[in-house]
Amino acid sequence: MQEMVLIIDFGSQYTQLIARRLRELNVYCEIHPYNNVPSHGDELKGVILSGSPFSVRDADAPKPDLTPYKGKLPLLGVCFGAQFIAHEFGGEVLPSSTREYGRANLTMVDSNCDLLKGVDRNSQVWMSHADSIASVPNSYQVICSTGDVKYAGYHIAGEETYGIQFHPEVYHSEQGKVILENFIVSVCGCSQDWTPDSFVDSTVDDLKNALGNDKVILGLSGGVDSSVAAMLLHRAIGTNLHCIFVDNGLLRKFEFDEVLQSYQGMGLNVKGVDAKSLFYSALKGLKDPEDKRKAIGKVFVDVFDAESKMVEDAKWLAQGTIYPDVIESISVKGPSATIKSHHNVGGLPDYMKLKVVEPLRSLFKDEVRRVGKSMNMSANLLGRHPFPGPGLGIRILGEVTAEKVHVLQEVDYIWIKGLKEHGLYDEVWQAGSILLPVQSVGVMGDERTYENAVALRAVSSTDGMTADWCHLPHEFLARISNEIINKVKGINRVTYDISSKPPATIEWE
Repeated sequence: MQEMVLIIDFGSQYTQLIARRLRELNVYCEIHPYNNVPSHGDELKGVILSGSPFSVRDADAPKPDLTPYKGKLPLLGVCFGAQFIAHEFGGEVLPSSTREYGRANLTMVDSNCDLLKGVDRNSQVWMSHADSIASVPNSYQVICSTGDVKYAGYHIAGEETYGIQFHPEVYHSEQGKVILENFIVSVCGCSQDWTPDSFVDSTVDDLKNALGNDKVILGLSGGVDSSVAAMLLHRAIGTNLHCIFVDNGLLRKFEFDEVLQSYQGMGLNVKGVDAKSLFYSALKGLKDPEDKRKAIGKVFVDVFDAESKMVEDAKWLAQGTIYPDVIESISVKGPSATIKSHHNVGGLPDYMKLKVVEPLRSLFKDEVRRVGKSMNMSANLLGRHPFPGPGLGIRILGEVTAEKVHVLQEVDYIWIKGLKEHGLYDEVWQAGSILLPVQSVGVMGDERTYENAVALRAVSSTDGMTADWCHLPHEFLARISNEIINKVKGINRVTYDISSKPPATIEWE
């Protein structure tokens, strides 16, 4: 039985970061919203309450029932979580005289407290709250303070319940990782045995038990998630896994053949489907980004459905769903407003009547890569930048045509090849090129030109939720610009996108 720590989410922007820190410490954890917490058995070793945009004094503030946990299991309240435990059990939380945001230093640390062993006096922590704990019951022992916050941390005597009014999960809390490790190891008694290898072994065993001799269909994209999912399933059921890789005509230059060869070299049972003409026909005349995404998604569903029917007695549909997708779907406020429609196999209709298997649904993106590495996945696939499901179709602003796709493929090929040749590819989280619906005047030789402009984009990120533009060497950008203009007919202007996310998305559409 896999031991775990439960993280109860109150809507904090940092909740996923708590989970990532625990995973880095080789402890399995799950995030659940305060209003939808499932029951757990003996595998549950401890509970963490997250921060929140709410105040405990708000009429609509979250009010979870802590009866199953407080005094029975190790419990750690972070920021709002700490204030809730204080407020709910006899303490007082009031608006702070000064807004407590940003860096602070611990002026008092109880080094004998299990939670704070190894934490130095004057250690920097990160505050983010407008309320503060004004008083606590006698059983609450102060374990750390800052110059402005007396109850920066407390421990309830007679039980393993702790509260801290700062965020140990963020980078700016210098010894935050020490605090979290103290909690999960010293207080919760976790064995820290959740590793990529152990995940592979347990997942393959679970898949064997669940699937038996059933046939499974998986739509491959060439990306890391679907590739790792395929490897896990292949280990479990071998040739009963039927993979389908669709060429939508919107892939990068040579990508269909190269990725297909990579998959076949891995021993996977893969069928490549050339459906370019179907996608181009569906996209004819469409300019709105959402219309294009929906058209691409519909054709993909039709093609995938037709191909899946050729696999007799298939009972399962495999998907590369990862944990952030799961968290999003069960969040405190439910799924967030649509910024853009996502395109993947998950959009398949109910009429396909297939049961769903998601081998990666417990993993973050960086964990997927570590699992792939532990299974000796090729570096080319493992290190591949994220690539949108609709492909170049959403990197061509306006109507998509085969001619425009060809132009952008050539531009993108020079851009990506240049990043690799200059040792910059692995420093970039995602890179792409965008064909703009803009023509500009240029001069080539003694002739005036009136041709298209392209934008190059390269960003750094960890999970795609936020991103910053990459500060690539100017000499490199100049070389790439020159090569594109000289080698790609129809392009006479190259720009570099220096927008960050937010406010700009990584893709232009």
